Amino acid sequence: MSNIRQKLNDFGYAVVDDVLNAQDIEAMKLEMNKIVGNLDIEKEPKSVFSTYDEDQHVADNYFLNSSDKIAFFYEEGAFDKNGKLQVDKTQALNKVGHGLHVLNDVFKRVTFHPKVKAIFKELNFEVPEVVQSMYIFKQPRIGGAVTPHIDATFLYVEPIEHLVGVWIAVDDAKIENGCLSFIPESHKVSNVDYRFVRTHSKEGKLVKFIGEKPTYDDNKFEAVPIKKGKNVEFFKY
Repeated sequence: MSNIRQKLNDFGYAVVDDVLNAQDIEAMKLEMNKIVGNLDIEKEPKSVFSTYDEDQHVADNYFLNSSDKIAFFYEEGAFDKNGKLQVDKTQALNKVGHGLHVLNDVFKRVTFHPKVKAIFKELNFEVPEVVQSMYIFKQPRIGGAVTPHIDATFLYVEPIEHLVGVWIAVDDAKIENGCLSFIPESHKVSNVDYRFVRTHSKEGKLVKFIGEKPTYDDNKFEAVPIKKGKNVEFFKY
């Protein structure tokens, strides 16, 4: 763990070993199974999550007001044109967020795990703020692609160097099933002017993209497989 700060500064991401154990991972999976099991799809908005730009990106009030709630977001294609679920609800969800670390004891324990806090202390964070947490499902045979992006488009802070993401695999993340991929050193040249912002409009779109959209060379992406519970990935904006 001693060189995580150097790796983040040099490459923009770092894999840290032995942060969580098998019991920590299993506790999260069991708790999420319970949360989804208790979901009544008729009582929650049918909010579909998409990573595409402008017209297709999720931008309803349910999404915008979910930072301190446990909200449910579905995959593209989960519902037919009449709003009827096309697959079992356990296979329909894209993610649950964005206040798991606030409202759920199991996810709160992981978020504020002593080893996680020790890593951020090593990164010289003095008063770190957790602005969102989510559980992403990666469902088979349903949903849209995740387009290349930087998180600073959607979560902007000043100075931008203080934005660090944490990604924990609850199953082995391999190239075959969609592990994270990064462009090494891209954080040094990323266009952080491209942002997803609220319009504060009472009519029409609630959010919009501003700035120049960056482009990425697909040939420069490097896949970073990790083992469940064995490794945790940290990455900069």
